Amino acid sequence: MLRSSDDGPQVAVIKPAGRNVLALPKGHIERGETSQQTAEREIFEETGLRVACIKKLGDVKYVYRFKGKTIFKCVSFYVFRYDGGEIDDISIAMRKEVDVARWMSLEEAVVRLSYPGERDMAGRVLEELISEAIAAS
Repeated sequence: MLRSSDDGPQVAVIKPAGRNVLALPKGHIERGETSQQTAEREIFEETGLRVACIKKLGDVKYVYRFKGKTIFKCVSFYVFRYDGGEIDDISIAMRKEVDVARWMSLEEAVVRLSYPGERDMAGRVLEELISEAIAAS
């Protein structure tokens, strides 16, 4: 999820509760939701921000082990435009999941996000923005 600032594009990031991780908002699809609707809902719940979808960016697939079971995941990523709300204005109930939400420069996110797939997605957005800026000049 992006917004413009005087210092360049910024992305909303979260620190999940009780973890030393910097991540993008995401979560499980609820019955009847599309992956885009899930992303919009999770962004609002985890950051307090309202967004408008620009486009789907791509999917990241990975495998991990949890309680002795192998879990296969596919996370869909979208590019959203900031549409309103205050960063980190989340419900008390969501504080069980999110310690803090904040804005970060997109360039910094490419380096500092904890998960490789998220860093790759942030990098793709940054490359596209640079390419668009070069084409427009």
